[in-house]
Amino acid sequence: MDVSAAHAASLPETDGRWRPASFPRDELLRATVEGGIAGVVSHPLDNVLRHIRRMCEGDPGFQFGLSGLTSFSPEQVLALVSDASGFIPAEGARDGAFRVEAERILDACGAAGDRLAEACRRGERMIVATGHPHGPGKQNGLVLLYSALAAEVEGRGAKILRPSAGGEWTEDGSLLSVRYLNGVAMLTENGRPVHTHSGEPMVRMLEEATPDLVFADHGFAGTAIERGIETISVADVNDPALLVAKEQGRTDIVIVMDDNVRAEAYWPCFQEIVARLP
Repeated sequence: MDVSAAHAASLPETDGRWRPASFPRDELLRATVEGGIAGVVSHPLDNVLRHIRRMCEGDPGFQFGLSGLTSFSPEQVLALVSDASGFIPAEGARDGAFRVEAERILDACGAAGDRLAEACRRGERMIVATGHPHGPGKQNGLVLLYSALAAEVEGRGAKILRPSAGGEWTEDGSLLSVRYLNGVAMLTENGRPVHTHSGEPMVRMLEEATPDLVFADHGFAGTAIERGIETISVADVNDPALLVAKEQGRTDIVIVMDDNVRAEAYWPCFQEIVARLP
């Protein structure tokens, strides 16, 4: 089952930047900063530290469906985030801006493109899913990037799965379901896409399908990793669970960037990834 036509229509219109083309790397790097996915990102240091602490303390909302995260100290996790983002806060700092290096984003996108190229050549079965869709009246989030990539890989030999489409369940009085927009799974509440860290939607999806590869974020990605499924993921600097899983050797490619800027701002990531596809 797809999301409502009204929601689908609220996606921003795309232009030539969303068609595979050759762009100079300097232009792509500059665009990541101009769009806000690199450079100074929206979550400041105090927010990053707070979320790290909550993950280390075992807060379910920050585990993303993963086990074994609480054995890491906040200091260790901050070091992982700093290494992935290229930004080391001043010793003892508790607030201020947090930054992500553009080069690291494009390098990770290149690695993602190489793996997706293999998926296309092998005809692999894939799930694409986001816990950070844009909301009604907003045009932020990852769904435009994901849907554009899903179309490209499906057109080049991979198969995009849509398990549990329309399956409904009730939680805390709300009617929840997994629905799809252009092949991208998302959680809906009473028919409206919602932001979620929960791994429950992916649990239900994996009851119906076993993909070769997952491209996702939040609990969709964490749950797939927990089940031993190869996963390419996106993580914001204040969502460290996926980076801890990488440190544990359970996943490989994690693209660290701001995950909640204007949807059209992710076009440099799209171009860097599709440049590697067959």
